[in-house]
Amino acid sequence: MKAKVTLAKEFRIGDIDKRIYGSFIEHLGRAVYGGIYEPGHPTADENGLRKDVLDLVKKLNVPVVRYPGGNFVSGYNWEDGVGPVEKRPRRLDLAWGTTEPNEFGTNEFLDWCKKANTECMMAVNLGTRGPDEARNLVEYCNHPSGTYWSDLRRSHGVEKPHDIKLWCLGNEMDGPWQMGAKTAVEYGRTALEASKLMKWTSPGIETVLCGSSSRNMSTFGKWEAESLDIAYDSIDYVSLHQYYGNHDDDPMNFLALTMQLDDFIYSIICTCDYIKARKRSEKTINLSFDEWNVWYHSNNAKFEKWSVAPKLLEDIYNFEDALLVGSMLITLLRHCDRVKIACLAQLVNVIAPIFTETGGGVFEQPTYFPFMHLSNYGRGSALLPLVDCPKYDSREFTDVPYLETIATYDEENDEMAIFCVNKSQDESMILDVNLMDFEGYTPCEFISMDGYDRKEENTFNDVKVRPHNNPVPSLDGKTLTVELKPFSWNVIRLKK
Repeated sequence: MKAKVTLAKEFRIGDIDKRIYGSFIEHLGRAVYGGIYEPGHPTADENGLRKDVLDLVKKLNVPVVRYPGGNFVSGYNWEDGVGPVEKRPRRLDLAWGTTEPNEFGTNEFLDWCKKANTECMMAVNLGTRGPDEARNLVEYCNHPSGTYWSDLRRSHGVEKPHDIKLWCLGNEMDGPWQMGAKTAVEYGRTALEASKLMKWTSPGIETVLCGSSSRNMSTFGKWEAESLDIAYDSIDYVSLHQYYGNHDDDPMNFLALTMQLDDFIYSIICTCDYIKARKRSEKTINLSFDEWNVWYHSNNAKFEKWSVAPKLLEDIYNFEDALLVGSMLITLLRHCDRVKIACLAQLVNVIAPIFTETGGGVFEQPTYFPFMHLSNYGRGSALLPLVDCPKYDSREFTDVPYLETIATYDEENDEMAIFCVNKSQDESMILDVNLMDFEGYTPCEFISMDGYDRKEENTFNDVKVRPHNNPVPSLDGKTLTVELKPFSWNVIRLKK
């Protein structure tokens, strides 16, 4: 199989906002307790934070992490998670049927963020609570001193403000499973007032309006239009959520789902721009894809109701999942002119690239590696490649390219990278890349994940599915030639 790609500097899609490589920690299952926080663990620091997990998080180079939910946030009283731990109440979490001990809260998470070299994307409860509680949390986190909530923070041992810049206005408020679910109009009014009060409290922050919980909601499209029509002038981003699974065990249809993802993103962009035109506004609303991942392995897990940190949604990922995660990130980069924030949901244990044993070890799932490659090497601006490659038809999609690819160009550091997925299960792909006006750029590294059974998984004892280095591809004039193995993830790095 042969394919051709043409790259040029003028094929620039837009600058890549580093927050597109964000992630998510929710008070759900073992994401917090037994995940990032486990006092008494052999690697725990003085605050109970697992250093083995921190090491893997730092390698991912995650610039922002959404917290504390998710469905959890719609019933969360943030005041329960601050102050002396021994005085914090235990609460029933109705979202997941568990008990929240509140041993870990806002200040503990912000401490973890500093150690993980990341920033917080804080969500406020607009389900059971509203604008008043939201602006109080902003004051607690961001105001220097001299007021009730800022001085309360200082009395809790945090002298300087956290200065959180990015705030989610609730979570999935269109979903009937959500505590305090609302109609689009009800939510739009609440979000408008919350965002207004929050920005008055801390000028310069950015807020994210909840879009539809998924493109499958009956109100999809209408929800975005109606809530945006109300809150447009006060908010900065609209959220998107999407998970995919291979329930029918059809790998070619599974890897074709990025075509649906591409259409989903484009639909939301069109809706935002329709409201912009209707309002005759000069303001452009960008997108925050703050929940995305593969999720289907663990939906039916059993656990004891009202227990603390049970094993919930602990997907064990395989090699084909890693190929879709890489392909989804490539799709997000194709829209980096409008998708400015994205959060792989989630980061540890709960549908996550990092998996721990409570009291024991930790390992990288197969999905860890494509995310790590893109987050570390996919910086600068994204280039839209001209692609000529064979296509196939799957059960749901027609004319699916066998090659999923994007290129990034970091002009400041004189680096570029080409990310590729060969979706063919049995044929290698000989790829010719015409570098056009990239004189002086030569290949310096060729990383791939290939040769694995599509159902291969990693374990605590054996991280089988992992990247390896290959001989550097040949360069003939301006044409780079590389062989992409069947069913493979590939990263070609170049330097000037």
